[in-house]
Amino acid sequence: MKPDGFKLLGLAPSRASPLPQGERIPNVGAGLPAIDLGSDITRMEKNVIRVLVAEDHTIVREGIKKLIGLAKDLLVVGEASNGEQLLETLRHVPCKVVLLDISMPGVNGLEAIPRIRALNNPPAILVLSMHDEAQMAARALKVGAAGYATKDSDPALLLTAIRKVAAGGRYIDPDLADRMVFEVGLTDSRPLHSLLSEREFSVFERLAQGANVNDIAQQLALSSKTISTHKARLMQKLNITSLAELVKYAMEHKLL
Repeated sequence: MKPDGFKLLGLAPSRASPLPQGERIPNVGAGLPAIDLGSDITRMEKNVIRVLVAEDHTIVREGIKKLIGLAKDLLVVGEASNGEQLLETLRHVPCKVVLLDISMPGVNGLEAIPRIRALNNPPAILVLSMHDEAQMAARALKVGAAGYATKDSDPALLLTAIRKVAAGGRYIDPDLADRMVFEVGLTDSRPLHSLLSEREFSVFERLAQGANVNDIAQQLALSSKTISTHKARLMQKLNITSLAELVKYAMEHKLL
């Protein structure tokens, strides 16, 4: 429409600054109520669930972002490819939910959870992992995660999980829930790696991924001697004697 046409409607374009939030403008039609644009936008923003995606694989991360983008009530406000980047981003980008991968370089997901929980006004944490094991889910929940979903979950269920933890609820992948009831509380059925401490499990995971003692010491800000001690203890608990056996164990239990 030409400028003259706008003028005829009483809507001539203006160079003035945008209306302040909450400002009301008159409707064109006589007798119709004024339109409160600012408050409508504010309500929309408050109803949107802000999500930060932490995943080290770019293709997976982009796929998750596109999935979330299909939901009108969800918004990706940030992303991270490792634990350190995640923690730094959270200090500057407020969000309601962190979608967190467990197996990330540097500070992994399990190590990041308590550090996220220690932040002021921490977001809810929904773990998204390739590990479909009850013990892994139990570990994540124990250290502070609000939910646990697997990467082969139905996309609709993942969106439901995000909404549920954002509302203060808990979410467990349905396939894992039954197994957790029967496995986690039964000592005889628990795998050996459930005996590992959180630190020992962190060392175990990195050894399985090919890191050496010095690499792990640098990543965890510990001495090589301390890492060697953890390595010896975890291998004893797992009843293994070599790194080859350690990698085999990790693969058999889907920990890689």
